[in-house]
Amino acid sequence: MSEEEAAGSRAAWRRRVFLIIFEADTPAGKGFDVALLVAIVASVVAVMLESVHWIAVQYRPALRIAEWVFTGLFTIEYALRLLCVPRPATYARSFFGIVDLLSILPSYLSLIVPGTHALLVIRTLRFLRIFRVFKLAQFLGEANVLAEALRSSRHKVMVFLGTVMIIVVIFGTAMFVIEGEESGFTSIPKAMYWAIVTMTTVGYGDVTPQTVFGQMLASLVMVTGYGIIAIPTGIVTAEIVSAGKRPITTRSCPTCLTEGHMHNAKFCRDCGAPMESFQQDG
Repeated sequence: MSEEEAAGSRAAWRRRVFLIIFEADTPAGKGFDVALLVAIVASVVAVMLESVHWIAVQYRPALRIAEWVFTGLFTIEYALRLLCVPRPATYARSFFGIVDLLSILPSYLSLIVPGTHALLVIRTLRFLRIFRVFKLAQFLGEANVLAEALRSSRHKVMVFLGTVMIIVVIFGTAMFVIEGEESGFTSIPKAMYWAIVTMTTVGYGDVTPQTVFGQMLASLVMVTGYGIIAIPTGIVTAEIVSAGKRPITTRSCPTCLTEGHMHNAKFCRDCGAPMESFQQDG
């Protein structure tokens, strides 16, 4: 076999694997994703059952075997996802790429740190794929709009959070000066913790002002908290209203892995990469 034939064979293999693993519009792709979801549910149930004492006493060996079988399957799947995309680093840094990696790491980590296998419940995040697998358009569409709104508002939210931290420092320092160690405000960081708890209306009550001036400042922090809570909601809501809905498909760009392309699209709408080499047949 010549080098060109070998390269063509590898490209065809990658194309077939990509369509099965990353697409849900083909019978093979949907079957793979359904089997994956079943395996995810079964693996999480196995981890949860092992935490029940009487079940663990009787069935721990079987549950551990099942856990490692699932971990092996998910490891192979993760490796195939890296192999079938032109830019493995792009997938590895994506949301699902990070979740897929974290879903297998606890098993291997448990060999060094006992008990960490319980963290495998993070695999439940992988169940978010159910929206694209079964084409729940209303949910997938709204999720796309929400994700776009969050991306568009991230700079405003960061400015807002920076402002909140400045206010927390000011209020915390003022309370430290007013109340002091006698009332439990032993340091500025401890007073900042109180300011955050009060401003977010959580109100644990583990540290409370005792003086009149301290209670007056606490009242101001409470009122300020109600106003602050509404700001990020308004920011994101405004972005949601202005966010446009895109076509709801599961066709993914092989380069940047962005979903939602039209079936006849020739180039990715985000990165501009050609789509023909991975276009579905028929």
